[in-house]
Amino acid sequence: MFAAERRQLILEMVRANGAVSLRELARVVQTSEVTVRRDVRALEAEGLLDRRHGGAVLPGGFTRESGFPQKSHLATAEKTAIADLAAGLVEEGEAIVVGAGTTTQELARRLARVPGLTVVTNSLLVAQALAHANRVEVVMTGGTLRGSNYALVGSGAEQSLQGLRVSKAFLSGSGLTAERGLSTSNMLSASVDRALVQAAAEVVVLADHTKLGTDTMFQTVPTDVITRLVTDDPPAHDDRAATELQALADQGVRIAVAGAPGSGSGSESAPAGRQPRRDVPLPGPRRGQVPGGPQLRSATALGEPPTGDRARVADLRRR
Repeated sequence: MFAAERRQLILEMVRANGAVSLRELARVVQTSEVTVRRDVRALEAEGLLDRRHGGAVLPGGFTRESGFPQKSHLATAEKTAIADLAAGLVEEGEAIVVGAGTTTQELARRLARVPGLTVVTNSLLVAQALAHANRVEVVMTGGTLRGSNYALVGSGAEQSLQGLRVSKAFLSGSGLTAERGLSTSNMLSASVDRALVQAAAEVVVLADHTKLGTDTMFQTVPTDVITRLVTDDPPAHDDRAATELQALADQGVRIAVAGAPGSGSGSESAPAGRQPRRDVPLPGPRRGQVPGGPQLRSATALGEPPTGDRARVADLRRR
């Protein structure tokens, strides 16, 4: 396939889906991700699409947000792995809140097997995934339906969360950076997500590698409020995603990588051509933590309660 043909096909895929991962583009056009990345750069230079870490999206900058049909086709395998790992954080009899999103929808499907669970959500998709679960109680917020992501937003949703207290909040978003934390492109969604965070003792962010380093218009969860990040293993060439993960770890976020050795999901060995990950200490304690205490291992300590000590995280930089 000639370069012009490849780029036309790439553009058609992005226009049809709103956002497509480099991995999927390479599979469809039957070439390497290196070649696809070069094609995406050329199309971006022409203003035909925007690059994102691990993928390409329609142009629109900070304010553009893909709808549910487009998001559901992006990084599907990664979202499944993230949901599998995140489900291990939930214990029998807990009360949690789960925000809107395609990754949280995948999580909800796995939570249907947790007995005695109470799930508060503003997402119709999350509620639907749990509707027939035995011994799982679903509590929905009020609010106005936002059709693009099947979520309830507005003052009604926020007011229904007042006075609520749960153990954990599971949230996704449009982008995640160490500088600003989790963000989204819609003001109403951001406001409800902030209300969900206020109700929880711990905040767990679910974000695949395509969202790492992406910054969108409205901040939902500042980095120093995020307790844990559950993500997937970035491709070997994605140094920016690895750098962003290390920056998040440096700020005290406990990071679990689906598919990393010791994570309980995926293979026990590193991908071909990459050195196995090793745990490294953070350079300093998180805000409010006391230095000098016992250390944690992020990818293997999912079942442990937060201790307030320094975290240890997987070194995501290629060596």
